[in-house]
Amino acid sequence: MVDWTKSMQQTFEYYVVDPGTWKDIKPLRCVKSSTLNRDADSETLGSASIDVTEILDECYVRIYLITIQNEIREKHSLGTYLIQSPSTNFNGKTQSITLDGYTPLLELKEKQPPIGYSLLERDKINILEQAYMIIRDNVRCPVVKPNCGEILRDDFVAQLDESWTSFVSDLIANANYELGLDESSRVIFNPKQNADSMQPVWTFNDDNSSILLPEISVDRDLYGIPNVVEVIYSNNRKQYYYRAENKNINSPVSIQNRGREIIHRITNPNIIGMPSKEQIKRYAEDALKELSTLEYTVNYSHGYCPVRLGDCVRLNYKKAGIEGVKAKVISQSITCDTGCQVTEKAIFSNNLWR
Repeated sequence: MVDWTKSMQQTFEYYVVDPGTWKDIKPLRCVKSSTLNRDADSETLGSASIDVTEILDECYVRIYLITIQNEIREKHSLGTYLIQSPSTNFNGKTQSITLDGYTPLLELKEKQPPIGYSLLERDKINILEQAYMIIRDNVRCPVVKPNCGEILRDDFVAQLDESWTSFVSDLIANANYELGLDESSRVIFNPKQNADSMQPVWTFNDDNSSILLPEISVDRDLYGIPNVVEVIYSNNRKQYYYRAENKNINSPVSIQNRGREIIHRITNPNIIGMPSKEQIKRYAEDALKELSTLEYTVNYSHGYCPVRLGDCVRLNYKKAGIEGVKAKVISQSITCDTGCQVTEKAIFSNNLWR
């Protein structure tokens, strides 16, 4: 087992992959370098740029990081990408060829559901099982079968202009899941979680020299956060109103500390069925809690370690005012070259009420 905090030799290997078996076929000797981008906001969850010395036909390529430590050689898969669309440059002496690489989710994105495709609530459809079958039938890479019994509770209809990727992503969101890719780029289903409910897979400390470029930015305006939420619900039979207030003296955005009320009003609460007065109260308090959350984005760089998109990491960077913080990784850029530097972005939140 590699100790990623200690010195080691690092090289990279590239292999053509059989899309039917998802196994390596033959090594590629023409690759000079590559950069891998993993992005939770991308429909296909990432891409790659691969520099080669000769043009290759469209194929799947798997990239490995090879480590040698204490005379033990290990092979670590960094991902599998469909390469195509080469761009070529010639400077008068040498030719430079860059290949674009795409994750296997590109095959899902390229296809659309049939016109009028719909899933009906009356059919008691298992959400993740249905999503698994859709993906399995539309991509060549392996799909890891999920285990979840959540049943579809409303009719779900495909839009005319959407891809299978967006349809499936919206479908599994009903079960609180999202699409993911493992180390070899098999499609997996990940439960949606915030960092607070996850266990860190890695810790970055002040004394860890792999952290190179800490930079913090706050994505949400503190002064736009409300301290009062009013929920109004009405139908032909019942009417409910509840007002949740932030009066916590320790909260920087409370009514007392700000000296004024900032009200957020919800007139059409998203509640299934006929709610009770107590449900409206909980809805208002949950909404105030959610709206009282300040989200931070942290950018930093480090040497490669086995941290994936969606993982939770612990940040102890006291110089930047971050101590004991659990954050969720939302993007990575991996430079497959000497040092294998990873530029990473993670998010964490701070609740300013209760």
